[in-house]
Amino acid sequence: MSDDENHLIAERRAKLAKLREGGKTYPNDFRRDALAADLLCAYGEKSAEALDTAPVKVKVAGRLRVKRIMGKASFAKIEDSSGAIQLFLQQQILSDSYDEFKGWDVGDVIGAHGTLFKTKTGELSVKADRIELLAKSLRPLPDKWHGIADTELRYRRRYVDLIVNEDSRQVFQMRSRIVRYLRAFLDARGFLEVETPMLHPIPGGAAARPFKTHHNALDVGMYLRIAPELYLKRLTVGGFERVYEINRNFRNEGVSTQHNPEFTMLELYQAYADYSDLMTMIEDLFQGLADSLLGSRKLIYQGTEFDLSKSFARMSIEDIILANNAELDAMSLRDVSYLRRVCDRMKIPYKPADGAGKLQIEIFEKTGEHTLIQPTFAYAYPAEVSPLSRRNDHDPFITDRWEFFIGGRELANGFSELNDPEDQAQRFKDQVARKDAGDEEAMYYDADYVRALEYGMPPTAGLGLGVDRLVMLYTNSASIRDVLLFPHMRPEF
Repeated sequence: MSDDENHLIAERRAKLAKLREGGKTYPNDFRRDALAADLLCAYGEKSAEALDTAPVKVKVAGRLRVKRIMGKASFAKIEDSSGAIQLFLQQQILSDSYDEFKGWDVGDVIGAHGTLFKTKTGELSVKADRIELLAKSLRPLPDKWHGIADTELRYRRRYVDLIVNEDSRQVFQMRSRIVRYLRAFLDARGFLEVETPMLHPIPGGAAARPFKTHHNALDVGMYLRIAPELYLKRLTVGGFERVYEINRNFRNEGVSTQHNPEFTMLELYQAYADYSDLMTMIEDLFQGLADSLLGSRKLIYQGTEFDLSKSFARMSIEDIILANNAELDAMSLRDVSYLRRVCDRMKIPYKPADGAGKLQIEIFEKTGEHTLIQPTFAYAYPAEVSPLSRRNDHDPFITDRWEFFIGGRELANGFSELNDPEDQAQRFKDQVARKDAGDEEAMYYDADYVRALEYGMPPTAGLGLGVDRLVMLYTNSASIRDVLLFPHMRPEF
């Protein structure tokens, strides 16, 4: 903190101390009856004469953003959650309150009673007949025009970023609209929104490293959930044929422009559907979002234009690998020895227990993912890396699973669900073997979930959609931290 900032804070604290002496600090009896945007919408086009003929009394409140003192009359602008409106203040009308106002600071929260009128320039304003300081701001705001130059500071002090940065406010307003659209989209299709546990006795539903905790009363180890999948599919067994949840997942992994330790996912399950039905659903969802939010199916993200108006491309994992590695032998893509030599040549690390399916995915992630710029479903994932997905009827090496990519990033993962309890039990055992061999992201054996499948789960398809990445796409945000109100960071102190 600079010496200048320390000096300003000291001055403001001195003003607060003086207010305390007079008993005028942080009142909570002011009741606003109008927002700036509503007033501008209702009265912005009215003439000055119309407002003089039929006076409109209002009570407005907000943060003081601009202050122009001109002797016995002054102008100020206050900003509320909807926008800004101008106040006109006169010493003759306000008396002692006017002198108090001159000592108030930009950033203070104030309330005003008054009458709407138009200035000579035609700006809708409030001619105040009473003003009140509602909350003292002890710290100066960043420069209005430049905001917070330090990006990390924007994330750490989001409350300040939101005060001074209209673009940030719009991102989070857009996020709220996107989540509302997701709910409306699914509700209209007969899905039931549910809530499942965030504390799990066994972490499951994804290949990820969990956060561990302990429940004292039960004296058991618990895990913050890495995915709600296995609980949602239990509900499908129970007869809820279309369910979804929008909520937090937690993964004890790295932080990057695309990853945060806690993140928001939409997961849904639909009985009597398969993975191709969910591809169609994703197309409908992304196109509907574009229509609703942007009014166009042409979307620009970080300088690249994406066309959402056409059917999204569909390519198998093996086809994507071959398209980006022309020198590879298509007939050897399931040969472990051959794939190991390929990985060695490409300097791709792997574990001794990795089979052909895992090695394929390592090559795909290194050479193929980043090439999937336009909307693309990468499908036919190997069974080895898809322990909850249904095997393909014609090719047991692969599963009926896809991941959806746009701009080289995965946004969604969907598949026909494995509902054979014996196959699921064996897949869990294979995962436990991988865990015993040192794979910290491999799954645990969930005996209760296998038992649930033994009661019979109808043919089902499910998907997970990363809400944070979805918001990044539709708000043209470069980092996941730009769409999280309070992203996780290293401690400041």
